[in-house]
Amino acid sequence: MEMRRVVVTGLGSLTPIGNTVDEYWQSLLGGVSGADFITHFDASLAKTKFACELKGFDVGQYFDKKEAKKYDKFSQYGIVAAEQAVKDSCIDFENENKDRCGVIWASGIGGIITFQEEITNFVKGDGSLRFSPFFIPKMIADICAGHISIKYDLRGPNFATVSACASSANAIADAFLYIKLNKADILVCGGSEAAISHAGIGGFSSMHAISQRNDDPKTASRPFDKDRDGFVLGEGAGALVLEEYEHAVRRGAKIYAEICGVGLTADAYHMTAPHPEGRGALGAMREAMREAGFTTSDVQHINTHGTSTPLGDIAEIKAIEQLFEAQAKNININSTKSMTGHLLGAAGAIEAIATILAIHNGIVPPTINHFTDDPELPDLNYTFGKPQKRDITGALSNTFGFGGHNVCLAFKNFVK
Repeated sequence: MEMRRVVVTGLGSLTPIGNTVDEYWQSLLGGVSGADFITHFDASLAKTKFACELKGFDVGQYFDKKEAKKYDKFSQYGIVAAEQAVKDSCIDFENENKDRCGVIWASGIGGIITFQEEITNFVKGDGSLRFSPFFIPKMIADICAGHISIKYDLRGPNFATVSACASSANAIADAFLYIKLNKADILVCGGSEAAISHAGIGGFSSMHAISQRNDDPKTASRPFDKDRDGFVLGEGAGALVLEEYEHAVRRGAKIYAEICGVGLTADAYHMTAPHPEGRGALGAMREAMREAGFTTSDVQHINTHGTSTPLGDIAEIKAIEQLFEAQAKNININSTKSMTGHLLGAAGAIEAIATILAIHNGIVPPTINHFTDDPELPDLNYTFGKPQKRDITGALSNTFGFGGHNVCLAFKNFVK
């Protein structure tokens, strides 16, 4: 079977540091922190009182009141980001074979806000089984993929990937493989998450997974810093349009970059902790590079998972050092989570977008909030403090999830 090339022709994003791709990118370059005190609910009794919420997102700009009630926030975010990406790609689906176009969309948790609200109302009620008819359709993690396909009448592959924080990277990987294997020509892919709620903050806090730096929220996400104390919960969505190369050329599409390899592995180690030597991360990067045809000298940039957790950051850097050896010092490593926080199932998508734009624009966004070197981490280029200009021909984007799920996406600059 002939393997087909896959390119990126559209981008869309809703993030805590910008509600469009351009706003997001400019904030990344400016080192803007999206963390602040929680406004979605009263967090005064919570151990962690801050998160990376969307700013200025008005649902009424995108949906009428009746329609909005049918969607959990994670679906609202996903539909908006997907619409941005489709518009950016300049695709007119009416001129396409819709049986060859589809949607692969992710969410790590799905409609947790809807679930919380419905169960709260039930407990406060008289015990009768009175639930909204939209309860299940709003909550289930696959529903956003369905909504996007309905919006554009796309009748090709349509499903959701769920692998915790690796979910949207998994969706992108699957979309790449489906197009490469001639199962589709165009796929809208990515992920969305809206877990900033009593249950989301409370659940992660009880695991000691999120930062409790309530005295200084904007610097709480500190990847690779000695005093990191957990991630900062974020929300939003990222969308990519992936397209078969020849198809994109025929319609004169703008091409941001080429996706050329993916690696998917399992730690097979622990429910929430990474393998201490980064075994799964190493395998995912190695497989993505093998498929892409990369040698270690072909990679100039890695957007790390880099969550700002004590164990996770060290395990990932160990994997990078083991794979790249002496070449590791020549790579611009960064963590955009230092600015966006951790978008859980949407993290892989917004970080893939950041990686693609780094290639496209020849500049690597910084890792902010670095104050103290960690003696356990090697002396590498973590792109601390400010962006660095760099000609990038090859880059990796890493995303890992609870359960030991690991995904690495390999991108390269587009060459005809």
